[in-house]
Amino acid sequence: MNQDFFLNRAFELALRGSGFVAPNPMVGAVLVHEGRILGEGWHEQYGEAHAEVNCLNQVAAADRHLIPQSTLYVTLEPCAHYGRQPPCALRLVQEKVKKVVIATNDSFAQVNGKGIEMLRQGGVAVEILDNQQTGRWLNRRFFTAQEKKRPYLILKWAQSADGFIAPLSRQRTQLSHPFTRTLTHRWRAAESAMLVGYQTALHDNPALDARHWNNHHPLRILIDRRLELPLTHRVLDGSLPTWILNEQTDKEIGLTHFLKSDFENFFPQLFERLLAAGKTSLFVEGGAFTLQQFLDKNWWDETRVYHTPAALGAGIAAPVIPVSGQAAFETAIGSDVLRQQVHPDSGFTWSNAFPF
Repeated sequence: MNQDFFLNRAFELALRGSGFVAPNPMVGAVLVHEGRILGEGWHEQYGEAHAEVNCLNQVAAADRHLIPQSTLYVTLEPCAHYGRQPPCALRLVQEKVKKVVIATNDSFAQVNGKGIEMLRQGGVAVEILDNQQTGRWLNRRFFTAQEKKRPYLILKWAQSADGFIAPLSRQRTQLSHPFTRTLTHRWRAAESAMLVGYQTALHDNPALDARHWNNHHPLRILIDRRLELPLTHRVLDGSLPTWILNEQTDKEIGLTHFLKSDFENFFPQLFERLLAAGKTSLFVEGGAFTLQQFLDKNWWDETRVYHTPAALGAGIAAPVIPVSGQAAFETAIGSDVLRQQVHPDSGFTWSNAFPF
């Protein structure tokens, strides 16, 4: 087994933290001695032990004497600062790990080369891979927050064969294949927050949760400028943390926070609030007007669009992507086609290993 095998295994482990570790990155680690895996670990929950520590803690007592002769493969540069956990780089030095192979540098200011320096000063050999695209794509939410000071933005919708997102009546219509509901809930569970506009909340009455995946629900965000949505609608049921962006009031009722917002400065204010709350990604589900606002202002990193063979004949036009993204990636889901695009200026390259 070569280096790629162990790194791929580390990436598989890292992905298990999806949805659970933000605002921290997803990280996986594998400790290997002469081709045999001694331990594996990943960052499982925000605030708890990191991947490297979990990996070292998994090594059997009978194998611990082999640690100083072993190589650790890790998807991200080990941390070098004291946060909720002590520095992983220091633990690796203390355990006298022989070598650390790092897939991706960490651009977080308190790490950013300091972990590598701590390892080398502690006598640990370090190899940094030239191709970091896979690691950056895996943690694109984390890197966007660190480097662009805003959440990673994903826009999602379904549209008919003739280019409509809903009928003119706005009656709730399931355009996409039933299989897509589970996939959409999987997507929601992976993100820190999700947002819909007033018209979508009014006419579709969505719960905005991930109940069809793993019940790991993102923060719900509703734009309701004049606070007109009926209290009977599900997004106002008080069951999950929810932000209501409006022009009138700041108040909290249980888990529901009404946030008075500056709609002239809407996007920067929203992004600032999200990062302050530790939310590194935003999943925007509509409707057409809200999605188009994000697109027209060029506030997007990724689009995920279900194209269905059904035609509506007339209706509300689907959003138009004004900037051509990187080459679209298409996947058949039942009778539908899912098309994903990555913004050309996102700084990330789409990876088949982690399509979502």
